[in-house]
Amino acid sequence: MAALTASATEAPAPGVLRKPAVRKLGVLLLLAAVLVPFAVSRWGSGAWPGALTVDLSGPLGTASDWIVDNRDSHPLFLYFLGHVSNVVVIAVRAVYLALLAVGWAGVTAVAALTAWRVAGIRPALGTAAAFLACGLLGMWVPTMQTLALMVVAVAASVVVGALLGLGAGLSDRVHRGLRPVLDTMQVLPAFAYLLPVVLVFGIGVPAAVLATVVYAAPPMARLTALGLRGADKEVLEAVESLGTTARQRLLTARIPLARKELLLGLNQTIMMALSMAVIASVIGAGGLGDRVYQALASVDVGAALAAGIPIVLLAVVLDRVTGAAGARLGDAPAPHARLLGVCALAAAVVVAAAGRIAGRLEWPESWVVGIAEPVNRAVDWMTAHLYSGVPVVGGTADWAGRFTTWVLDPLRDGLQWLPWWSVLLIVAALAWLIGTWRTALTAVLAMAAIGVLGVWGPSLDTLSQVLAAVAVTLVIGFALGVAAARSDRVERLLRPVLDVFQTMPQFVYLIPVVALFGVGRAPAVAAAVVYALPAVVRITAQGLRQVDPAALESARSLGATGAQQLRQVQLPLARPALLLAVNQGVVLVLAVVIIGGLVGGGALGYDVVFGLAQGDLATGLVAGAAIVCLGLMLDRVTQPTGRRATKGA
Repeated sequence: MAALTASATEAPAPGVLRKPAVRKLGVLLLLAAVLVPFAVSRWGSGAWPGALTVDLSGPLGTASDWIVDNRDSHPLFLYFLGHVSNVVVIAVRAVYLALLAVGWAGVTAVAALTAWRVAGIRPALGTAAAFLACGLLGMWVPTMQTLALMVVAVAASVVVGALLGLGAGLSDRVHRGLRPVLDTMQVLPAFAYLLPVVLVFGIGVPAAVLATVVYAAPPMARLTALGLRGADKEVLEAVESLGTTARQRLLTARIPLARKELLLGLNQTIMMALSMAVIASVIGAGGLGDRVYQALASVDVGAALAAGIPIVLLAVVLDRVTGAAGARLGDAPAPHARLLGVCALAAAVVVAAAGRIAGRLEWPESWVVGIAEPVNRAVDWMTAHLYSGVPVVGGTADWAGRFTTWVLDPLRDGLQWLPWWSVLLIVAALAWLIGTWRTALTAVLAMAAIGVLGVWGPSLDTLSQVLAAVAVTLVIGFALGVAAARSDRVERLLRPVLDVFQTMPQFVYLIPVVALFGVGRAPAVAAAVVYALPAVVRITAQGLRQVDPAALESARSLGATGAQQLRQVQLPLARPALLLAVNQGVVLVLAVVIIGGLVGGGALGYDVVFGLAQGDLATGLVAGAAIVCLGLMLDRVTQPTGRRATKGA
């Protein structure tokens, strides 16, 4: 008994008390003992010292002037960027004219029959219903404009993302090099790079497509790399033993094994591209986004919803069809499949030709159903009855006030109270404990860059909102993801809700959020949670469902309960997917932080909006760069790297 007690006493302590962690903390404490007194004596101990800031307004203003002066004469614009712009315009216009030439009946028939041919009868019926609903809402022509833009943007995003993911999945060096690039592409708010994009390409379709590609390509790249890197090593070794080349192993083993992740990447790319429709309308993309933007400018929630619903329907249709088509890959072709495909194509051509002969290319005005007025009445009722005065639980304004007082204010005040050097030390400790010294150095340099840019205070304010939103997102997202992974019924119920949340433009639900919660930082957090939640739920559920069934069967044979299987088998084996869910939660919350500036969140989001509105490249880009640095820092303090990540995977 004494021996057992002694052995238990001498056992290594868990977590951060293990020897490697203690050594890391010891090194950090030694560095702090040397550097902190010098920093305090030289620059003080409060906020970031002004002597360490750099004013970028001059160089950025000069760059902006140079672009404006040389846009029509410099060879870079004439012989490269100009051709890129022309190709995008021609591609979008060709798709749009083709859709108009086919007519509403032809487009509906072609879409439904294509969905039936590649995905089955149920997706085909859903596709037909979705396109008809777009016409009934009076949004047929804007829907075709948006569809043409999205076809080109999604195709470009998938190609770019797949190529980047292929490189990251096959090379550790490329994977490490791409991480900060993808973080920057996904975290930098769209409004922050809309201004330089407009400066280069002007207002119109090319700038909108480029902005969409930059925003929508990273999920495809990340999930492609995740699928290729997570391929079953035993299968790869078996294929390699047959004498196959690297290319053959890629085409016959790696890509088929990563099919689930590739389809999820396509899904996320489609969702993000469509969510950019409204923002793209700000720079002249037109379509449904322009209708939403105009309706919200006049605070007409009903009209905004009428234009927002087709965006959701397009996303749902593309999601269902691509998902069902991917699930059928590898299945034996149905009897007479080629003949059925030819018949379907012929039927679609007949319907399109009949509509053109009859002169019914445009959706009939008499078939339009107006929903704007009933929706506006419902919003008015919610504002009148739920905002305040609800017995016992209080109104939504009370909830927002309590969340701000009890969570956001203490978090912001605590971060801003900390001396600048202590913030850097905390960041270094967190990053080094779960990674390597390179991870810690990257995180510290990213945080220090925020101070050098001169936006230390606003960045800590934004950080407090991000931390609160990420915490809420992860708690709800992991719970729903676990439920969806363990129950097919829950997954089916959640899927359309997640589609709506992820594809409905932020501007659409921004007004109901403000109507319910008022103006301030609480509605900004609510908007970020709603936007980031679907990706966390989807990736969590996907990771848990991909756990090896043999491992679960072994746990069941040993008498493990469902909760024990989840804690001891599924969650550890799904760790890479869960870490990716955390990463996506962080970057998506940061991507929506600009919305906080529109509803009273202030801080960096307001600076980005102000920079775009005033044409101030310096203010907008500096705030956007600070958001990128926050995202890079949060990524490094939440994503294990090096040997530690390898052991945990």
